Amino acid sequence: MRNTVLTKAMNGHDSLLRKAGLVLGGSLLIAVAAQVSVPFFPVPLTLSTLAVLLVGLTFGSRLGAATVLAYLAEGAMGLPVFANGMNGASLVGPTAGFLYGYVAMAYLAGLAVERGLGRGVVSTAICSIAISALLYVPGLAWPAAVMGKSWDALWSGWMAPFLLGDTVKAVLAAMIVTGATAVIRARKG
Repeated sequence: MRNTVLTKAMNGHDSLLRKAGLVLGGSLLIAVAAQVSVPFFPVPLTLSTLAVLLVGLTFGSRLGAATVLAYLAEGAMGLPVFANGMNGASLVGPTAGFLYGYVAMAYLAGLAVERGLGRGVVSTAICSIAISALLYVPGLAWPAAVMGKSWDALWSGWMAPFLLGDTVKAVLAAMIVTGATAVIRARKG
C-alpha cells in the first residue's frame, strides 16, 4: 500500500525530531504566507489559506492540525505571525474565526488525503475547494456572534471579496501537492 500523505511518501519514518521540524517549518510557512497581504477591510486577503491547505495536504490530519495550533500559539505568545505583522490581538479581533478555523482546515485537508479522496489534481482540488468553503463557517460565525454583524455585512466584508481568491488558492494547493507527489513517486520508482 502506497503512502497517501506526501511527507510519509518522501521519508516513511516519523521520528519525534522530524515531526517537530515539520511543525516548525510548516508554522513558519503559514506565518510568511500571512505577510503576503492585500489590504481589505476588515479581513485582509493573504496567502494563509494556501499555506494551511499545503500543510494539511502534505502533513496529514494530525500533524497538519498540530502545525496550525503551533502557529496560533506563536501568535498568542506575541510573535508577529498573523497578517500585517499582528500577534495575539488577532485571536480576538475580526479575523479570529478564520484563524481558529485554520485548525479544522488543515485537519480536514489531511484527512481527505489520508482517506484517498485526493488522488489526483481534480479530486484534490474539489476537496480543497470544499474545505476552503467550510472555513467560512467559523470565519463568519465569529463576527456574527461577537461583533453582531449582519448577514449583509458578513457577505460584503468577510465573504464575497474572497471567494474567487480562495478558489484559486485551493486549486493551486492541489496542483502543487499532486505535482510534488508525482515527482516523488517517479523518483522512488
